[in-house]
Amino acid sequence: MTPPPVPAAARIDLHAHSTASDGTLTPAELVRAAADAGLDVVAITDHDTTAGWASAVAALPPDLTLVRGAELSCRWHGADPPVALHLLAYLFDPDEPELGAELALVRAAREARGERIVALLRADGVELSWPEILAGAAGGTVGRPHIAQALIRAGLVATTTEAFGPDWLGERYRLPKDDIDVFRAVRLVRAAGGVPVFAHPRASRRGRIVPDELIVALAAVGLAGLEADHEDHSPAERAHVRALAAELGLFVTGSSDFHGTHKTVRLGAFTTSPEAYGRIVAGATGVTPVASA
Repeated sequence: MTPPPVPAAARIDLHAHSTASDGTLTPAELVRAAADAGLDVVAITDHDTTAGWASAVAALPPDLTLVRGAELSCRWHGADPPVALHLLAYLFDPDEPELGAELALVRAAREARGERIVALLRADGVELSWPEILAGAAGGTVGRPHIAQALIRAGLVATTTEAFGPDWLGERYRLPKDDIDVFRAVRLVRAAGGVPVFAHPRASRRGRIVPDELIVALAAVGLAGLEADHEDHSPAERAHVRALAAELGLFVTGSSDFHGTHKTVRLGAFTTSPEAYGRIVAGATGVTPVASA
């Protein structure tokens, strides 16, 4: 099937989350919101899951193209302790068994970590209910944002940002989880016909970042692009990412990393060029972008 064309001035946002992971809009609401925001192309990239794909496709409004993807939880073991990072995977085959098995393991690890975090909070007298948090995730991949919402409902913090501060989920009650080795993740995405892009690689405000040497090594095994324009990148960090991508022959993307009311950034706040989008489509052999009939 030939992928739908996009106009030369298309507005393309390749990083958005739904209730299939830690967003606040359902997949159907997400694609409608993307159309309302004036986007021509949007990617659904929930954490470690493709659970929202079918609902998003079924609800596609006219004149919107959907890129099916996921944001993979990865880890680089070249530092002590290892560094957590995220890999955006676009247009991969969701039925590829090896990648599917890895994503299932990560989802299970997320849930186990969440339950341990709630147990720590309860041991310190914070009366949160793990069953209620699971119910709030509505079957989506459970993550710390769901615990953050429980802290807000309990009146213990005012915002998600405060919940992720050092007194709460950012440090005191932060626990590691099992992630995919980043080199293995790149190879798995490629083997599933997908296109891997390093998410917000220089976002130092999020914590530790990896050295450029790692990105050089990842490019050698199949990394295709770097997310440059992102709300957690400063202008200097965006410029650094662009320069590194040019040096390595990688494309750059821009995107909102939209999470609904969990974050203040809006859909389309940062966008990807049609040229970079074209390289993603041309490089994928798993699935194609979908436009409404």
